[in-house]
Amino acid sequence: MILTAHQPMFLPWLGLFAKIAMADQFVIFDDVPFERHGFGNRNYIRTQNGAVMLTVPVKLNNHLDKPVRLIEIDNSRNGVWRRKHLRSIEVAYAKAPFFAEYFPVMQELYAKEWSHLTPLCVAMTEVFMRKLGINVPIVRASERGFVGQKSALVLDMCLKCGASEYIFGAQGRDYADRDAFARAGVKVVFQDYRHPLYPQIHGGFEPRMSVLDLLMNCGPRSLEILTNRSG
Repeated sequence: MILTAHQPMFLPWLGLFAKIAMADQFVIFDDVPFERHGFGNRNYIRTQNGAVMLTVPVKLNNHLDKPVRLIEIDNSRNGVWRRKHLRSIEVAYAKAPFFAEYFPVMQELYAKEWSHLTPLCVAMTEVFMRKLGINVPIVRASERGFVGQKSALVLDMCLKCGASEYIFGAQGRDYADRDAFARAGVKVVFQDYRHPLYPQIHGGFEPRMSVLDLLMNCGPRSLEILTNRSG
């Protein structure tokens, strides 16, 4: 059984879904500390003026070093961030080939007043997986009681999930204890994602956008494109 995992991500990029598509099970690491300058609460969309970052405002004063699942969204000002995000998406992709198919999905997601970041990220990931046609079960780390730090945490997860192989991201090379995995009989693989080129409505090409950009532009071809199977 091939396993992979990642922290909750807002509007995730293509590489995450390519990694999930390679696996038999996906674990959401919602018990690890929130990365303040990472992409847990932000990502890019492509506009006529180039890449624009959408950020979910979060309350961090009382959450330093606490698990990402405890991070609250700042819904002050009546959740104006949701309206701004949705308007930005509408303006950016109104002329995209598959806008009519995917914009209603975003409207549904932004219609809800999310209190915490992780449920929003999980809901988005699940929706995008369905739209891409990736049928991989999701497990939340907080529900399974994995223990350890970094490589030891990943290995404990693999053993408790019955994994024979684990897919690390490229940064996993910096901390994976290959010998410990070998002793446990778990094969390790490191993803080196080759970002594909695909048509974008505003001309030119901007890599590392949210998967929403790919879906809006390429629709049902998105999975074969992001997994580099499109030739």
